[in-house]
Amino acid sequence: MFAIIQTGGKQYKVQEGDEIYIEKLFADAGEIVEFDQVLLVSKEDGLTVGDPIVAGAKVTGKVERHGRGKKILVYKYKSKKNYRRKQGHRQPYSKVVIEKIEA
Repeated sequence: MFAIIQTGGKQYKVQEGDEIYIEKLFADAGEIVEFDQVLLVSKEDGLTVGDPIVAGAKVTGKVERHGRGKKILVYKYKSKKNYRRKQGHRQPYSKVVIEKIEA
């Protein structure tokens, strides 16, 4: 059984027991979070596709920890004008363990 959920402007294919890294949630580590924007649910008897979401379906997970990703460098440069700017960025994320898929 798997589901496709939408959170943080992105879509994720999840199964029970999966660990996913998503955009940072406003929940503390150890809290249970509920994803109610379920776009598709696959069960033993077939697929259920939402229009755009599946009514009554939800996915629950537990926030394991928060962190920040690897650093990327943003470099701005204009030729012949002596303009150079270097900036780093680390995107925050939340690690969530999927516990239950209900449909």
